[in-house]
Amino acid sequence: MPVAVFILGLAVFAQGTSEFMLSGLLPAISADLGVSLPQAGLLTSAFALGMVIGAPVLAAATLRWPRRRALVLFLSVFAAAHVVSALTPDYGVLLAARVVSALANAGFWAVAAATAVAIVPAGVRARALAVVVGGVTLACVAGVPAGALLGQLWGWRSAFWAVAALSALSAVAVLRALPSGTAGRTQTETTGVREELKALTDRRVAVTYLLNALVQGATFCAFTFLSPLVTEVAGLGEGWVPGMLVLFGAGAFAGISLGGRLADARPLQVLGYGGAALTAGWVLLALTAGVPAALVSLIFVQGLLAFGLAPALTSRAYQLAAGAPTLAGAFATAAFNVGAAAGPGLGGLALDAGLGFRAPVWVAAGLMVLALAVLGWAVRLGLRTAQEPAGSG
Repeated sequence: MPVAVFILGLAVFAQGTSEFMLSGLLPAISADLGVSLPQAGLLTSAFALGMVIGAPVLAAATLRWPRRRALVLFLSVFAAAHVVSALTPDYGVLLAARVVSALANAGFWAVAAATAVAIVPAGVRARALAVVVGGVTLACVAGVPAGALLGQLWGWRSAFWAVAALSALSAVAVLRALPSGTAGRTQTETTGVREELKALTDRRVAVTYLLNALVQGATFCAFTFLSPLVTEVAGLGEGWVPGMLVLFGAGAFAGISLGGRLADARPLQVLGYGGAALTAGWVLLALTAGVPAALVSLIFVQGLLAFGLAPALTSRAYQLAAGAPTLAGAFATAAFNVGAAAGPGLGGLALDAGLGFRAPVWVAAGLMVLALAVLGWAVRLGLRTAQEPAGSG
């Protein structure tokens, strides 16, 4: 595996830490800037919205740029936005900086995924994507707790300074590791926006994005409300919550590594069997969450299964949209973040309806049932396409 792929994963780790670390910093930000906790929570929503919008827009805007130039620019803007965030005493400026950070992150994600696919042989593309996406899971395991610790020791601004420094170092590393010029683009990859969008009109590609959004929606629906499941349902103390989050992240890191290896050879089997196991796991977790031993075991297993599907979902989008090497990844990033934003919203609605602390897990199971139905639809579309004679419309 080229060193550049691991450097891209390091940069994604820095950005993933920024995306998720606010969960442990919001009370301090709220108190320091004199805003309510819900207002502080908008910093997270603004980031998610920026990711959804920014991925396809910025990927299209930089489509003909050398990839190294685009990656370094996005990382530099991301780092600068965190410097502003660390310095500002104004909530409005911080909110604007979070939007800018999200846009830069989204653009980086799209170009980084396309770069990783381009600089490795076809047979290890899912594994390369697993390394890049693995930066997010590593952020859950190490980055988010580290950000919370920095916030406790030196204030919430120190976490933003740390992300800015790591992003700047990543930009330098990308500049040194990737070749100049097109940085992995081939002649067939230097198409325009119109040509790439045309390659995305295949219904199988749209179905793959829908499947991605549903799987991520289920994952983040349950993950977001893991804390009350641990304390209110299982009856464990609040001190257990950070450990459970790290355990989920450890499972996710193991899953994405294993899923990347398996998805190169059997992507549909990974999605089918893995999706069925993930669905059953959410049902089992909802039923047995009151048993601490079962809860602890299933948190790790569900992290493994949920993120084990990610490389297959992303690599399938690239496979079906080979004519859109940049925008395929951009829309995959957008689909991921649509699920990451919608899932917690649906889980919150279930809680507000008075359905209990297990309700988000049941919602996650329901979303996975829909995902399996969409996967069946995707398989039927694939079979139908394979049976059509060449040149048929």
